[in-house]
Amino acid sequence: MEQLGKKSGPAARLDTILRHLSPRLGTTPALTSVPTSAHVTAAPQPGRFRYTLDNNVLTPEQRQFYEDNGYLLVKKLVSDEDIERFRKEFIRICKKEVSLPGAMIMKNTALKSEYGQSENVVNKVQDFQEDEELFRYCTLPEILKYVECFTGPNIMAMHTMLINKLPDSDQQTFLHPMHQDLHYFPFRPADRIVCSWTAMERADETNGCLVVQPGTHKESLKPHAYPQWEGKANKLFHGIIDYDEKGPKVHLVMEKGDTVFFHPLLIHGSGINRTSGFRKSISCHFASSEGYYIDVKDTIQEDLEKELQEMVQKKYSLPGYLELPSTACARGKD
Repeated sequence: MEQLGKKSGPAARLDTILRHLSPRLGTTPALTSVPTSAHVTAAPQPGRFRYTLDNNVLTPEQRQFYEDNGYLLVKKLVSDEDIERFRKEFIRICKKEVSLPGAMIMKNTALKSEYGQSENVVNKVQDFQEDEELFRYCTLPEILKYVECFTGPNIMAMHTMLINKLPDSDQQTFLHPMHQDLHYFPFRPADRIVCSWTAMERADETNGCLVVQPGTHKESLKPHAYPQWEGKANKLFHGIIDYDEKGPKVHLVMEKGDTVFFHPLLIHGSGINRTSGFRKSISCHFASSEGYYIDVKDTIQEDLEKELQEMVQKKYSLPGYLELPSTACARGKD
């Protein structure tokens, strides 16, 4: 996968959004990308396999595990050196030493007076595609060789995040309720989308590791909303409505550099960080460039579109109507 030539600065992000706007009844632009390798046959094997493609990377056991469970954990995939580079860039962003056009930087503003501009305040950097150092994660060969097993060889990086889960033993501010990532995406097919999620330090039950419900990737997309609990819910931290807490769950204990790949319909979430330290992770949702956008009008994703419209219009001072596929186009990158 290559980075194509691009403009830089806020004007570039605005230009990207405007170029991808299309009438509701018109045809939404197709995804475009470039090949990465020839390791994968971009067609599922009829009958036996649905969620993976023929490849020479996954063992038969790994492939069957993903088919059955909707996720695959690969130990020590990303090097300590790369993790440290990503951590240092995150610190620079926290200190405002780096300008990051188009990114959403989420903070606990209540802590700013105590800690100033630091990693004690910033809990998420979302859509970091304009940061050359962080976006390098999305181009790591060790990541892409696995991604291709799920998306095929033509890949788009659609959604990027670096999460810094802050200590939060009382308010549950940074607990992410159980959800399906496809709720946030207006592109399909779901089976050709995969998330790559890498632990930047040990993640376990004490600091809010990922929690998954194996096999739920075989279910349909469910309605989501803000959770009805005491304390503040983070912006866009939606959860499944009427979620059954009794379902079987697996806590993914991961060491630094471990990477989990999971399907966008897999039900998952993360707990609160009960330690005095941080729990960092870096992730990217990849999709096949042969996919397509959908119109979310009159679907269970319509309310999300309205919320995102308000956020994007406020950030970019855009007048008028903005569709969910347009915001996704603006984030996507070859």
